[in-house]
Amino acid sequence: MKLEVAKDAEAAARLAAVFVAHCIRHAVAVRKQAHVAFSGGMTPRRMLELLAKEDLPWESLHVFQVDERVVPRGDERRNLNLMQETLIADGFLRPDHLHAMPVDAGDTEAAAREYQQTLESFAGAPVALDLVQLGLGTDGHTASLFPGDPTVSIQDREVAAAGVHAGLQRLTLTLPAINRARTRLWLVTSSDKAARLRELVAGEGDTPACLVRRDESFVIADRAAATPG
Repeated sequence: MKLEVAKDAEAAARLAAVFVAHCIRHAVAVRKQAHVAFSGGMTPRRMLELLAKEDLPWESLHVFQVDERVVPRGDERRNLNLMQETLIADGFLRPDHLHAMPVDAGDTEAAAREYQQTLESFAGAPVALDLVQLGLGTDGHTASLFPGDPTVSIQDREVAAAGVHAGLQRLTLTLPAINRARTRLWLVTSSDKAARLRELVAGEGDTPACLVRRDESFVIADRAAATPG
């Protein structure tokens, strides 16, 4: 695992956007298409805004979700909104190349199976994404793999319905899908992540984040997150 520290959150977002763009160009050069998955939350917003301005082979890029809250389409809590606003409304990604987790139907188990089939149709079976971008929670969760949730132990599926957290159920990529990706990029900012970031980089601890494969994993953090408390 390689850690790169930027002076602040803006600089970290810029480094991350350049890193993602490089991975996309490389995947298209080697395999004719790029299949990447982005996390939700506020941390990746600036990275995606900057990525939308990159000169990329957009026609060959397919974007997937790392996780999604089970709320109606258009709800402000949907992770999908961020990708639509940055990569489609303000960028060049084709709308049909953004593959949303189908959380609207209500049956989360069926939705997980459907999304796995979508992933397999693009990224093979077993699924091998070119890049998965991850965040890090203050409790050590990543994607929607939370401490104590049974989804952390799943090994036979790439997508699963997680339990209820902060009042909402979620769909998430599982550890097999994350660990089989060709590259993993962590984007970590703010001082409240510092303790968990130290665990992650050291490979210590028993949180879900520490179960993610370390080789071909890269961490871009701002100075606040990378400074010991």
